Amino acid sequence: MTPNPERTQKIETLLGITGTLLIVVALFLYILNEPVRIAASQGEILAVQLNEAMTLYAENCSVCHGLAGEGIGATPALDSDALRTMPAGDLTRVIADGRYNTAMPAWSQANGGSLSDFQVGELTALIQFGDWQATQDRVVNLGLAPLIPFTTDPDPVLLDAVALLPGGATLQAAITIYAAQCVACHGADGLGTSIAPALNDPLVRAKTADELSRVITNGSSGTLMAGWSNVLLPEDIAAMVTLIQRWEEVPSGAIPAPDVPVAVTAESLALGANLYSANCSRCHGPDGQGTQRAPALNVQSFIVNTPDPAIQQIITLGIPGTSMPAWGDKMTDADIQAVVGFLRQWEPTAPEVAVPVRIGQGGPPWLTNSTTTTTAPTAAPVTTPQTAVTPGAQATAAAATRQPGAGAGTGNGQGGGGPSGSQTTATETASWWQTLDWRILALVTGGLVIAFTLILMGYASLKKPERKK
Repeated sequence: MTPNPERTQKIETLLGITGTLLIVVALFLYILNEPVRIAASQGEILAVQLNEAMTLYAENCSVCHGLAGEGIGATPALDSDALRTMPAGDLTRVIADGRYNTAMPAWSQANGGSLSDFQVGELTALIQFGDWQATQDRVVNLGLAPLIPFTTDPDPVLLDAVALLPGGATLQAAITIYAAQCVACHGADGLGTSIAPALNDPLVRAKTADELSRVITNGSSGTLMAGWSNVLLPEDIAAMVTLIQRWEEVPSGAIPAPDVPVAVTAESLALGANLYSANCSRCHGPDGQGTQRAPALNVQSFIVNTPDPAIQQIITLGIPGTSMPAWGDKMTDADIQAVVGFLRQWEPTAPEVAVPVRIGQGGPPWLTNSTTTTTAPTAAPVTTPQTAVTPGAQATAAAATRQPGAGAGTGNGQGGGGPSGSQTTATETASWWQTLDWRILALVTGGLVIAFTLILMGYASLKKPERKK
């Protein structure tokens, strides 16, 4: 049968047009989906940046700005709509260059700080798009929660006694201001903390009123002491100067240390349960009911009446003259805080009278096997506002509207909300064919169509009759 050249040419033309149309459609669909792909990629990048920024915040910023960006004392809050809507360039400049005559230092390496330009940009993204609940979890899980009192209430009896002193009304007002604004850094009764010096000190009292007023008003350059002129009225600052100069007249205990509970997450409670089981249960009992070696901890007389800072101090320093050793050189601060948080969850069900258990005799508790079979205590469930989302989806949503926190993290010392989270995503567990990108499928299909078209065209050309010379 003699091939029909016209028919063959029509088939070749039709196949070429079909292949071209398929390529055009694939490219059109690819271009149509490009904005979505870019947004998803940006969300994934933002999720990575926010994950790293939460650790940077915990290590460098939480001591002044608080667990979740709420601010401490005169240090402003970062979790605010004003900062979220501020131009990113302005935020970056403040972080990089600091703020003159305030406690805000310069953080960029170019200005003598410790952060690279990229890290400064990550902190800017955290302020604008971050999840502060997840940030709080990260701070707690890293053991970097600022363990300082925020506010307290003056002792009412001693406050009435102060009123009987000359100028007592001024001293009363100053004590009330100090309890609300200054105790966070300078401690109970003005005796100082690890981050700020004592104000109840003869050397401070020796300063002139003008010098003290200037420091309170403008702050102290190069320290955490911020200026209070935007928070306190001039008469309030004058009252504070009077308090500092006459503090030796104020009865001790007028500004007591408040009970500041240790912040916890599900991860820190699990860590505390494991540490208690491994290090504490042989003396204090598997459920804190006490033994012949050590008193009960899970009893109202102890757990209700002993604040968290006191328990932390007991664990850290031990009790001289007893079998309670100092654990400060064996555990990190994060470990000790986790144990304190675990003990605190016993409070709602603590009995009035504990029934001690008996354990094996002889040798230190950490070298002696117990004669009773015990199981590791478990932490009480913690309910936190969590939303299970993948990192990319979380960051994409955060860029448009702030979402609830992702809760605690992975057990590696990091909170949730980032790629290091312990939850397995659907992509990780789906079949391989479910993870294929449709754009790849479209391009492969188009390529096969083109290849098939070229093969047919080549075959048809071989079938053409040779022209007779």
